[in-house]
Amino acid sequence: MEFTLPIPDDGRRLLARGWLLLGLAALLISGIFSVLLVLARAPYVQNFFPWVDFFHTALVVHVDLSVLVWFLAFGGVLWSLNSTPRFLVAGRLALLLAMLGTLVMSTAPFLGAGEALMSNYIPVLQHPLFFSGLLMFAAAVFLLVLRAMGAIPPVGQWIEGAAALRFGLNTAAVSAMFALIAFGWSYFTVPEYLRGKPYYELLFWGGGHVLQFTYTLLMLVAWLWLASASSVRLVLSPRVALILFGFGLVAVFFTPVIYYSFAVTSVEHIKLFTWQMQYGGSLAALPLSLALLHGLLKSSRPPGDEQPWRAALIVSMVLFGVGGVIGFLITGTDVTIPAHYHGSIVGVTLAFMGLTYYLLPRFGYRRPDRKLARLQPYLYGGGQLLHVLGLVISGGYGVQRKVAGAAQALDTVERVAGMGLMGLGGVISIVGGFLFIYVCYRAIWHGRKNHAL
Repeated sequence: MEFTLPIPDDGRRLLARGWLLLGLAALLISGIFSVLLVLARAPYVQNFFPWVDFFHTALVVHVDLSVLVWFLAFGGVLWSLNSTPRFLVAGRLALLLAMLGTLVMSTAPFLGAGEALMSNYIPVLQHPLFFSGLLMFAAAVFLLVLRAMGAIPPVGQWIEGAAALRFGLNTAAVSAMFALIAFGWSYFTVPEYLRGKPYYELLFWGGGHVLQFTYTLLMLVAWLWLASASSVRLVLSPRVALILFGFGLVAVFFTPVIYYSFAVTSVEHIKLFTWQMQYGGSLAALPLSLALLHGLLKSSRPPGDEQPWRAALIVSMVLFGVGGVIGFLITGTDVTIPAHYHGSIVGVTLAFMGLTYYLLPRFGYRRPDRKLARLQPYLYGGGQLLHVLGLVISGGYGVQRKVAGAAQALDTVERVAGMGLMGLGGVISIVGGFLFIYVCYRAIWHGRKNHAL
């Protein structure tokens, strides 16, 4: 049974291409900022980067573009493919708003925006220009999700692979809408007397946690699609996959219960959303990943015969699993926390990268260079694995998160070694990230030239 979706040959494909190009642009800009981030934290080299304030400004843009914009833009790709031709105007308007919002957020640091606040999930720059870009992007996501829910194609009476993927994308859209509602609920209930980081921490806490379910559900759709594209034979039936997607959404429905039961400033509110993600996030991911692992082990291929999307699937599962395990090791506020979410979000990113390689020729572009595309997931994922392990080691020795330069207190051999491994892994992953952009750029550019001829 194949878990694939048909690629429509009309305005929906053009819309999906637009969202993909936006996501790639966001990754490129984010990658440029990441170069400065890694250099600003690596031992010895950090002494040449004394701009701690700029470090935090760059970190805000890097996180928002590489996670928020890239993930939801790829959601736009999948939701556009999984839609009827209805409300295409709304879809185009959503894409336009998202492009403008991304442009404003990317240029805000160079137009006077500063005062970075490293709030969880959505860090911000306290400047009207940055907030205007963020609001435009939020409006775009609202329109995108409304269209995803209003132009749903029928799942079908017979539960096949495509039907399971459609249901999975529907659950992701529902989760995204719950996240938007949570953001709005927090906005109207966070006390007005709060200012600065405490305000934004509470503002984004509930919706930020729910948004992780959206990312995970989109990743699981990508995993199944990549497995089918790689000729992996799964013991998982489409009906069971559909049920698992339903399990993946169960915890999301507790969101309004948490808001009704406890004030956003309460300890219970904070803990319940943490537990919601910690325990509810694995209800679908764990059994589905075990089924995929069984299929991969049963259908191993010679290295020279491996497809790029198969490589991306393997590395994505490894990183996401490592990130999930590290999440249970968090006990304080050290760099073990970014080790956890770097593993998890890179797992999602690699799944989307692999599906990008698969979709490019089906979007009318040239097939990606096979050798480079096959190497890239291992280079990017391997670097991120070193990055994560370095952070875990450093966290064990008390290195704190969200600091740079002398504030890291790298005064022992163990701390220097851990952060050195982090820096090395970061550099390797940056090379892998730029390689992804290069491979995609070549496929897109030569595809355009071929169309022109």
